[in-house]
Amino acid sequence: MDPKDLFQIVEHKGSPSSDGRSLARDPVCGMSVEPDSAAGSHHYMGQTYFFCSLHCLQKFRSEPSSYLAPAPDQPLSEISSHGPKSEPADKSHAYTCPMHPEVMQPSPEPCPKCGMVLEPVETPGSATRTTYTCPMHPEIVRHEPGSCPICGMALEPRAVAEEEGVNPELVEMKRRFWVSLALTAPILFMTMAEMIPGHPLKLPMAVRHLSWIQFLLATPVVLWGGWPFLVRGWMSIRNRSLNMFTLIAVGTGTAYFYSVAATLFPDLFPPSFGGHDGEVAVYFEAAAVITTLVLLGQVLELRARGQTRSAIKALLRLAPKTARVLRDNGAEEDVPLERIKPGDRLRVRPGEKVPVDGVVLEGSSSIDESMVTGEPIPVEKVSGSRVTGGTVNGTGSFLMQAVRVGSDTLLAQIVRMVSEAQRSRAPIQRLADVVSSYFVPGVVLT
Repeated sequence: MDPKDLFQIVEHKGSPSSDGRSLARDPVCGMSVEPDSAAGSHHYMGQTYFFCSLHCLQKFRSEPSSYLAPAPDQPLSEISSHGPKSEPADKSHAYTCPMHPEVMQPSPEPCPKCGMVLEPVETPGSATRTTYTCPMHPEIVRHEPGSCPICGMALEPRAVAEEEGVNPELVEMKRRFWVSLALTAPILFMTMAEMIPGHPLKLPMAVRHLSWIQFLLATPVVLWGGWPFLVRGWMSIRNRSLNMFTLIAVGTGTAYFYSVAATLFPDLFPPSFGGHDGEVAVYFEAAAVITTLVLLGQVLELRARGQTRSAIKALLRLAPKTARVLRDNGAEEDVPLERIKPGDRLRVRPGEKVPVDGVVLEGSSSIDESMVTGEPIPVEKVSGSRVTGGTVNGTGSFLMQAVRVGSDTLLAQIVRMVSEAQRSRAPIQRLADVVSSYFVPGVVLT
């Protein structure tokens, strides 16, 4: 099967403005601007680019190459003099199904074939920008990191970079968990101390004092350690998308604020609320323990999601950074892999990786294709043989012609499939969402 058949390439063509004039696209933020009314312009490498604001103009001037990297399958000569082609206003986002790429819709909705939530399609103009999406709601796409407006979870990059730093959300959750654990342990001991023979805490201090100590220890656990869950719970209620964070926020919030009222204003409660010692019972330990356990679950979940990205990073490291191009005058030059276009003649020396998919023109060698086939035995390649990007050349040297580059290469499609499999949600998860939409309100109301 031809690797090109695995994916459907969607192109977004530029559209004129309402009065018929052509629109340019700001290469920094991607907004469509009219050249006549643009806030500024800049001439770079024989091309003129227009900007929506002076801020974008200054960012472009400081580092233009970071905003002008073309799509992998687009030659440099095809970039318009007014920057990348603008996208139609009504098609700025196209959505497709991870399991059925042929399904294309202009809005995020369930796939008509399998019911999975459609995900945004990466457009050529967005190749230079990092987009962020919600793990629970893939239809949410932003160009900046932040929180999901539906559930409040931190947005994650849709594309995996070869060199990624530590996940800041994981670091933050770890800090909240360890601090909460240190404060919850004494609360739990105070609560369970009466079950220890001899009641070691009942003699040195009164029950009233224990409530105040639990209040001081539980407050940072619930209001600081559990703050992300309170925010997510509130957002789920505000957006009428009730989920498990709703139960966590309502449960811990109710136990904590009831206990605060019982500690600060015990006279507000009738005598029937008092225990055998006359003091109103508090539930600081319940709020603190639940918050700490949920934090532990978040840490384990974030760590597991981070480990699944290691396979994609390993695949990304298979592709070389540069390729050696043979010019028409016979000179050879090392250029970035992103600038290789179909038809270029490339020199592959012994021990180097094949940069892109192509055909051998001259020479012969043996190539290790284990990353594709799994077979450790090198395969002999002669003139006319097909080679795959990311495979390792042996002792010979050969000249090849690039056929598929960028997102069309087999390696890029493997990376894309693994990434989509990581982000996609199984159909059973959609059923779980439907069940929880009825289960959570039922629990809250009862």
